[in-house]
Amino acid sequence: MPNDSHQRAAEFHEQAAHAHRAAAVHHGKEDHQTGNEHSRQAMEFANKAHQASLNAHQKSQNAAQKAGK
Repeated sequence: MPNDSHQRAAEFHEQAAHAHRAAAVHHGKEDHQTGNEHSRQAMEFANKAHQASLNAHQKSQNAAQKAGK
């Protein structure tokens, strides 16, 4: 199960990176309104990725502690 949580965190990181790239493209084309929306989405995905990473880390620690008992 810890691998699933790590995979989910990785997916959020990928989504955030994609949104950041899309925002950069739109800002480069001076389409700031669309760029700002992509930036907002990137921040949301980055926050989800961070939380998912923390959860995955906690699950891994719990599994390691159980295995060590």
